[in-house]
Amino acid sequence: MISHQAAAQVRLTESEMTEPALTQASLADGADPGARRILIVDDEPNIRSFIGRALAAAGYLTGFAGSGTEGLRRALDSHYDLVILDLVMPDMDGCSVLDHLLRARPDQTVMVLSCVADVATKVDCLERGAKDYLTKPFSLAELLARIRVRLREDAHLRGDALRPGEAGGEVIRVGSLTLDVARLVADIGQGPVPLTRLEFLLLRELAEHSGQAVAKGKLLASVWGYDFDPGSNVVDVCVRRLRSKLGFDLIKTVRGEGYQLAIR
Repeated sequence: MISHQAAAQVRLTESEMTEPALTQASLADGADPGARRILIVDDEPNIRSFIGRALAAAGYLTGFAGSGTEGLRRALDSHYDLVILDLVMPDMDGCSVLDHLLRARPDQTVMVLSCVADVATKVDCLERGAKDYLTKPFSLAELLARIRVRLREDAHLRGDALRPGEAGGEVIRVGSLTLDVARLVADIGQGPVPLTRLEFLLLRELAEHSGQAVAKGKLLASVWGYDFDPGSNVVDVCVRRLRSKLGFDLIKTVRGEGYQLAIR
């Protein structure tokens, strides 16, 4: 596990302390022109450097920001495949950064990395639109694994793996429901309805288990990742939002079992 104290033992060179907007991993580290770009927003330089070195070694291109204001500016000025965001920072807290960033770029993938470990804060950040939440101290192996999962998931949602000659991404159809994976749009025969990423992932999970009740615990694991309290109401809130957008009858509650897509 990596604590603040352990990370503080990492020695920084003068060039690392200045932290340019984007630092490219060397070819020896496996980086290439198509490498994924990750922005690390954290007010602790030792944490930024520690994570940055690990990401560079894994072949990612890394950018850095030492405050919320700087992080928001860099995230909006450049394209990053993933933003790793601390919550407790000077001059602009992480929740405000998250709100402003997702308002301007709804599809931006954000992973919160914070010492704030209470369930209420985790749920709040996920409801605001964060894709994942990992607490400090953290396992570096787990951080890298979660990054890989989130980037792979985003590539799938964008329809990166299209078949040759295919104009659009994957389309899922269950009864009258159509899910456009590339556009994050659902249609139940009354016109396309845009969904948030979490809403789409939850609905897709239910569609892939059509005719079956899906337990809340499974939905938490599949849509929000793991390490969350099964007693959280984050799934219920997301289901309510889907019902308000697509009709109450689309998703039915199966008492004691979870939620099920109503086939129509």
